[in-house]
Amino acid sequence: MAPRYAPRIRVRIVALLLFLETLIICLFAVFGSYGESRDDILKKKINTYPEFQDVHVILFLGFGFTVAFLRQYGFSSMGFCFLIAAFGVQWSLLMDGFLLHLNGLRFPIDLQSLVMANLSAVSALISMGAVLGKVNPVQLILMTLLEVTAFSANRWALWKLLEIKPVHSTMYVHMFGAYFGVMVSWCLYNAGLKYFQEKEESKWRSGLLSMFGTLFLWMFWPSFNAILIQDHEDKQIAMENTYCALAVSTVVAFAFSVLCNKNGKLEMVYIRNATLAGGIALSSSADLINVPWIAMTVGFLAALIATFGYRSVKPFLQSMLQIHDTCGVLCLFGLPGLIGAFTRITLITMDNLTQLHTLSESIIREFASLCMTVATSLIAGLLTGFILKCRVWKAPQLWKYFDDQAYWEFPHLIYKL
Repeated sequence: MAPRYAPRIRVRIVALLLFLETLIICLFAVFGSYGESRDDILKKKINTYPEFQDVHVILFLGFGFTVAFLRQYGFSSMGFCFLIAAFGVQWSLLMDGFLLHLNGLRFPIDLQSLVMANLSAVSALISMGAVLGKVNPVQLILMTLLEVTAFSANRWALWKLLEIKPVHSTMYVHMFGAYFGVMVSWCLYNAGLKYFQEKEESKWRSGLLSMFGTLFLWMFWPSFNAILIQDHEDKQIAMENTYCALAVSTVVAFAFSVLCNKNGKLEMVYIRNATLAGGIALSSSADLINVPWIAMTVGFLAALIATFGYRSVKPFLQSMLQIHDTCGVLCLFGLPGLIGAFTRITLITMDNLTQLHTLSESIIREFASLCMTVATSLIAGLLTGFILKCRVWKAPQLWKYFDDQAYWEFPHLIYKL
């Protein structure tokens, strides 16, 4: 008897994608335009293109391969990542244009806005890791639509209310994506997941692909942290600090991977989830650190927390709080992101110790921006989760979780799906 798979979503996915893409094209036709730049400004923007390409590699190759660790979900992991990244960039261009750059009835589109759009789309890719294998592509597109809108609105609110520039608030993307995804996963939790743990395991090929993606992220993360920094000296410092933090977090991840394994062996899952923690923790403060040992210390602490968080926090969330985080994004992005935010507050405090008025104002603004970002991500994630629970989206049934055959054509199989 032919196996049964997820109900066909042909009508929903086709209608949703074509409707949204048509809407985006119409909005760009009415409001979008290429910005006019003087020669010196244009040359400066073109010089940003190598870093823009680095972020592109992170967005499409790095995240795509990293989430391909599930043994029966490789097609969906990489394919859906490609889909929501391409859609998220377009929607982010619109949201940033309307909220941050609208001049009259038009907003400019240039290389800088493309960079910001790519960084904003990262939030959706991070959240995808929390619900990976448990939602269909229709739900992923809706989640991306709502999350990118919420993230852009949060950046606008930080800019208008707390005078936090969008280039700085964008680096909250890791925390925003992690906490948003965790709340969506909590809303969609199914108690029967404990009976399907074997489908969450990796095969050696899928584990190798995921490590390949981690290496892409590792190599290009210095560009991610430095691309929004305008001053050339600060940009160089940010790259150097990020590299030092990544190197330390990698060594620490290997060491604690052995400690976390009951047989005293290296375990790939810990290494994949902790080697990047140092770079993530430095995203918001890479240009403020003037000595390498501080960056290395942050990388050490971030890798330590990411490793033991994946070992202890992730099982606790599932067993006690009914939050199933497929990729462990809370441990990889959420907790190191908090470390980075508090590192930034500490560095600003140290730089303004002699100016008490400036110090108190700066600390209040930074701490308020952190709290607002976390609160917005949690509330927006909760609302999105409830929306995605609606039956109209035809969410996959439990026994169809983590299975490519629910969505993809496999010509080599006996039964066509």
